[in-house]
Formats: sequence, structure tokens, C-alpha cells
Amino acid sequence: MSNTNNPDEAANEQGSYVSRRGFLKLAGVSGLATAAGGLAAARAAGANPDGTPEQIHLTWGDDPAAEVVVSWATLAPAFNPRARFRREGESWTTVHGVQRTYTDGLNGDVVFTYHARLCGMRPGTQYEYAVTADNDSRAAAPFTATFRTAPRGRTPFRWTSYGDLATPNTAWVLSSTQSRFAVQAVEQFQPLFHLLNGDLCYANLNPAHQPDVWRDFGNNNQTSSANRPWMPCPGNHEIEFHNGPQGLDSYLARYTLPGNGTRFPGRWYSFRVGAVLFVSLDADDVVYQDAAAFVAGPNALVPAASTGNPPIEPGTSFYVRGYSRGEQTRWLEETLRHAARDHEIDWIVVQMHQDALSSSKVGNGSDKGIREAWLPLFDRYGVDLVLCGHDHDYERSYPVRGCNHRAGVDIATGVVVDTLQPRPVITTDPVDGRFDTSRGTIHLILGGGGTSAPLDVYGVDQATGLPQARVFTKPNRPAPGSAANTFARAGADAVEDAIWSARRDTGTGYGIAVFDYEPGERGGQTSITVNYYHAPGADQTPTANYELFETIVLSKTRRG
Repeated sequence: MSNTNNPDEAANEQGSYVSRRGFLKLAGVSGLATAAGGLAAARAAGANPDGTPEQIHLTWGDDPAAEVVVSWATLAPAFNPRARFRREGESWTTVHGVQRTYTDGLNGDVVFTYHARLCGMRPGTQYEYAVTADNDSRAAAPFTATFRTAPRGRTPFRWTSYGDLATPNTAWVLSSTQSRFAVQAVEQFQPLFHLLNGDLCYANLNPAHQPDVWRDFGNNNQTSSANRPWMPCPGNHEIEFHNGPQGLDSYLARYTLPGNGTRFPGRWYSFRVGAVLFVSLDADDVVYQDAAAFVAGPNALVPAASTGNPPIEPGTSFYVRGYSRGEQTRWLEETLRHAARDHEIDWIVVQMHQDALSSSKVGNGSDKGIREAWLPLFDRYGVDLVLCGHDHDYERSYPVRGCNHRAGVDIATGVVVDTLQPRPVITTDPVDGRFDTSRGTIHLILGGGGTSAPLDVYGVDQATGLPQARVFTKPNRPAPGSAANTFARAGADAVEDAIWSARRDTGTGYGIAVFDYEPGERGGQTSITVNYYHAPGADQTPTANYELFETIVLSKTRRG
């Protein structure tokens, strides 16, 4: 495969291309490889099954002060997979790794993953751990690393965030060497944990090699994710044909995440560190847009014969809007309601992939589905900060609360459209750079992890000079006379003045946000300092040089 920074398309060996909006357009694909592929070749290299752990990563358990989950993958089934952990000077505790497998629905590879839940640990404490198996080729000197549990109570800590990471292996569509530098940037800032805001590796844009792309992604991330929890949310490119009811089997097999008590474990969750509640959502459930893989034709996409799966006809899109039938939104409201009543919680931070507020012109833009379903809840229960990806850039909103009605127009007809335009509570940045988020929610787009993409372009209203946003306000519709699950893909149908847009990075699409929480004193102010670092020139030449782009401070009265 080849890789390109062309803004219109990136070619691959099968004659397909990926448009700037990230749609897989499969032209002339009649079948997928069965035995040829990185995983299959690696397994065939030796006579004995290889249970050597790789793609090692950490996530928080249900209580980050006491639980961490160690997860990994192997090329073949592991015999007696296990992790052991200890505090310095103490004896080891061994935990068995629970196996999860899935068979890739397109190329037929079987993927083996393992998860060991480490429990009963002390808050804010450094631990050493090791992972191994009886058929680990490194069993004499197994993989080891360290991590720190979350603090209990109001204690300062740091986290980092970006989305849209991809892999450094430029054989894959939308991958870039910048992905390696992005992972290194997390380690540079030494956070307690990292939020990965969806579109993890773009495996669904490489249908013949989905498990191989995931493997490259996991091994690249291991240099950071084995040292500190990386907490993901699903994006549109985690949705894969024939991989489960929402296409998330690969994602769900690889990550053990805090429980949500619903029929949909792993899709959404929350966790608390100190006085900060983090809520992770799957926006695929509510967005109008459809940006997952899409078979454009002219031929069907034919899975490997070993899968037994039927061909995917041209015009087919894996459109999953509404899959939870409102269960996620009901869970979200209950979670936020409890947080609003808990005086030990000062801050609420939401993570999702798609954007309610984006003025990207050639990316995806804004989605009314999120505005309808979730922004009223953010207003009602005082969400402070929303972190997204999806558009490969950096954009910051003013604090917003409520909306203006009938403020948009239809792109094609000019007819007035109700886009539920978010209403900013201020329209100029404070001189001291401090924002009181008790008055409104700030949205950050952090979609410049490491994916290969050109510098984004932003919309401007030529009449007013204001930023302008494209907005999706209508769902996809089944194509006339089409089979089930065959949808006509629609673009953004409306535009509005982005009166809520405060700052956009026009110099580069790549960057990382660093957040430092300070609890403050009882009866005084608590704060989160946000430093956004970008990588100038990375759109042309990947670079390890991340420079400060802007600093803002979120500040509010402490509740307890």
C-alpha cells in the first residue's frame, strides 16, 4: 500500500481510495487475503505457538485509585497467561489473564487478547508489573514496566489528550510517522493517564489487513500505554464490517474499561480521579453523519471464504445511529445527575469522538445529533469541558450554554434551518485567560494525534467575516430500492455562523493538550490549566518538536 498527503485521496494497492472525509471507497475489490498478512505470516514463522505478550496497555479499573487492568495480545493462544505486580520491596501478586478472541470478519484472522485486573492497590502509589505466559519466548526475562495508581481525594494531577492517532507504519491508509512522535509526546509530559478521543488506528480503511493495523497501533502505543492508562472512546473508524452488531468487536476485544451497568459494556463509561469525573461516550450512537467505511463499488467487497460472511454490496454503509435505543443517553443523564449532587466532585469532563462544535470546512464539521441528545444535559448538569477528535485540527470554543434557534441555512436551497446553534456566554477571551466554566461548557477539538492528513481548512462567512460551520441535521436514508443496511451517504446539509468559535490553529493539524488540575483551598477556587502544544511543520515533515500554542485556565468555586 502507499500513503499520501493529497487532500483529496490516498490510494491503496486494491484500487480503493480514502477521501478527505475518511470514506473507504472500494473500487474493484473482489476478495480479501486469507493467509497473506502480517499476523498469519508471523504465526507461520515457527512450529510452536507463540504466546509472547505484545501490544501491552493499561486502563483504569472501576476505581482508579485501587484498580488497573493490564491488557495485551499474542500471535497464538497463550498458555497460562498471567500478570504479576508489587510495590517496591513487597512480594509479587499473580493475576491470571482472561482470554478474549474474535475472528476478523473480513480476512478471517483470529486475534487473541488477554486482560488481568490488578486490584487492592493503594492510592497514589507506584507499582511494578510483569506479563508473561508459559509459551512466552521472553519468559526468562518477561516484559516489565511501572505505573502509578490514581490519588484519592483532592490532589493535583495531570492528564493529556488527543484523538485520531493512526500508526507510524505508512503502508496503511491514513497512517503517518507523526504517530510515533505523538506517542512520545505523551511520555514527554508524564501524565497520570491519557485520553484517546476515538479513531484509534483506521483499521477499517485497510479491510484486507485490519488486525495487522491494530497490531502496529498497539505496539507503537506500548511505549506509553504500558506505563500509564490510555482511556479510549470509539470513533467512526472503529466500526468494521462483519465485526459485531456495531462493528466494534476488535475494539471491545482489546480494551477492558470501567463498567456501565447496561447491555452495552465497553461502549461508554465513567471514572473518577480525585474531584474530577471523566465521562466517555460513543457518539456514533447519536450523530446524524456517517463516516465509517463505505463500499462505493463498482464491485462488492468479498470477505475471505473462511469467514463464511457474505459479500458487502456497493452502496453499503455501516450506519449505527440509534443502536442503543436511547440507553446511552439515559445512562449519561443518570451519571451526570449523580455527579451534580456529589459535593466531592468539582469538575465534569466529557470525552467523545465526533463534534458538536467544529468549523472545519473540508473535514466533518458539526453534528446536530449531539446537540439534540447531549448538549441540553451538559447545560443542565454543568459539564465543564468536552474533548473530541474527528476533525484533524485544533479548535476551541467559548463557553456555551443554551442555543439559538433557526440560525442556519440549507446549503443547497438557502432555506432557514434550525441547527440548534450553541450560544456563547462570552464572545471575547478574558484578558487573564481564565474562564468560569460554571457559566458554560468549553469544547476542544483535539483531532491531530498522528494520522496522515493535510492541514485543515476552516469556513468563513463571506458576508459577516465570522467563522462558519457546516452542520449535519439529517440522518442517512436508505437508497431507493436498496437492500437493508444500504444507505445513501449524505454530506453536511446546513451552515451557520460559528459565533461560538474562539481559537483555531491554522498553522498545523497536529498537537497534544496537557491538563493540570489544582484542587485549590476549601471555600476558594479550583482550576484546570490547559496547555495546547502543536507540532509546526508536521503536515509536511513529521517532527518530534511540539511547541506551546496557547494556554487557558478553567476556574470555578470549589464545592467541598
